[in-house]
Amino acid sequence: MNTSILPSVDEKPEYVNRMFARIAPTYDLMNRMMAAGQDQSWRRELLEVADLPPQGKLLDVGTGTGDIAYAAMRRQPGVQAIGSDFTYEMMAAGVDKEPGIALPFAQADTMQLPFPDNMFDAVVSGFVVRNLVDRVAAFREMARVTKPGGRVACLEITPPTNALLSPLYQLYFFRVVPMVGGLVSGDLQAYSYLPNSTVDFPAPADLARLMEQAGLQNVFYVERMMGTVAIHAGTKLKE
Repeated sequence: MNTSILPSVDEKPEYVNRMFARIAPTYDLMNRMMAAGQDQSWRRELLEVADLPPQGKLLDVGTGTGDIAYAAMRRQPGVQAIGSDFTYEMMAAGVDKEPGIALPFAQADTMQLPFPDNMFDAVVSGFVVRNLVDRVAAFREMARVTKPGGRVACLEITPPTNALLSPLYQLYFFRVVPMVGGLVSGDLQAYSYLPNSTVDFPAPADLARLMEQAGLQNVFYVERMMGTVAIHAGTKLKE
């Protein structure tokens, strides 16, 4: 663990943008490798808790190469999904990734989404919230563009609370991941940042409280992979 490599609050948005631009070509491969292939099942479960109606509108915030949005359109062909991301290079890597599925992308800052109020039936994100400076404000912005009664849901890595598991988690995320990520992507710095970005990330119960502070109701979460991954969801209050 080396938190000294983390950028300052002011530097973080630009730092994260440049970092993801560099690793965009190998991002999907590293996701599969880091999660031992389980990340796809987590995304499917995220979509289940998002509870989209058959012809629903979905916004995938911090979409990267569009994994969650593409999964939603495969799962429910009637869904209208949009993938938004701060980093152009990530979205460019996702264009035409799924044959026969046309996913529209929009370059956007999560803190200022370029969509009107009450537009989407659900707003989701995967491994995004940990990169944001003001998490409550981000959830509030996601809720703004969600229809009343719709859900905001997120998938995140979380430090385990299990004392027996913690040493293995530390070894894997702070030793193995940077080494493998450096070899695959050629960018050791990026894959040193990613594990360290989880160090001060809120525990699942604390993240649920942040979502409630943003005005979401009936917030719940489930933990996966022995408590190292959590899926949260909350509902926007009906008007």
